[in-house]
Amino acid sequence: MPELPEVETVRGGLAPVLEGRRLARVEARRPDLRFPLPENFVQALTGARVERLERRAKYLLARLDREDTLVMHLGMSGRFEIAGRRGVDRPGEFRFAAEPDPKHAHVLFETDAGTKITYFDPRRFGYMALVNTATLGLHPWFAGLGPEPLSEAFDAAHLARAFAGRKQGPKTLLLDQRIVAGLGNIYVCEALHRARISPFRAAGRISRPRLARLVEAIKAVLAEAIAAGGSSLRDYAQADGALGYFQHRFRVYDREGRPCPNAGCDGVIARRTQAGRSSFYCPACQR
Repeated sequence: MPELPEVETVRGGLAPVLEGRRLARVEARRPDLRFPLPENFVQALTGARVERLERRAKYLLARLDREDTLVMHLGMSGRFEIAGRRGVDRPGEFRFAAEPDPKHAHVLFETDAGTKITYFDPRRFGYMALVNTATLGLHPWFAGLGPEPLSEAFDAAHLARAFAGRKQGPKTLLLDQRIVAGLGNIYVCEALHRARISPFRAAGRISRPRLARLVEAIKAVLAEAIAAGGSSLRDYAQADGALGYFQHRFRVYDREGRPCPNAGCDGVIARRTQAGRSSFYCPACQR
């Protein structure tokens, strides 16, 4: 499933072609995705102007000049394709993503500039909805979300309160969107390794200084992944010739059996199932 950096990459790719533009044509090629589309979906969006495109957790929020916000979630396999004067672009090339198939092109947006933005979703786990902008924060999808991990509200004090007395491992709790919004399996594994904290240690027993290092590691790994464009499997050469996507920089994720890259550690990366998810970690240096 796309995680926060991938969703932010998609937002960054869509924003230049959507912000400030009117939706001249909207086409829903099926009545539902994961959930049914609103009955007035096409009518409500046609002619609407997208004022801003934002991200909250793993949601994309298109703020409209009308009373609603278009909320979009990519699910496991949702992707956008942009067709304009410069050809076709696919913002966010995700790990394990399949090539877009025309039979899975479910929603089409065409702007007043002639740009066509198509939403593909072979598994249809993604969803879209129109939510009243004034009460967006009260909607069940958003009311219980924790702070954004890159915000000032996410700090060691916040984690200390959330982890207090908890016996679960920090990885399990960091995946709880009520504690922090938008984190997923890949980047939690990476951040815990950087902070040298075991995913299985009782979270309530982690000291405040170590929590501060964990917060710093989370912010750093997310910022680097966003700058790199998310965890694509494609090699992407930046202007300086460097590989651009973060999957080339994974320290532990999907690297079972390889040497630990932490300085001074001679451990080997291991994998263990935790709460139904694969945890990749170094048994030697993550305590």
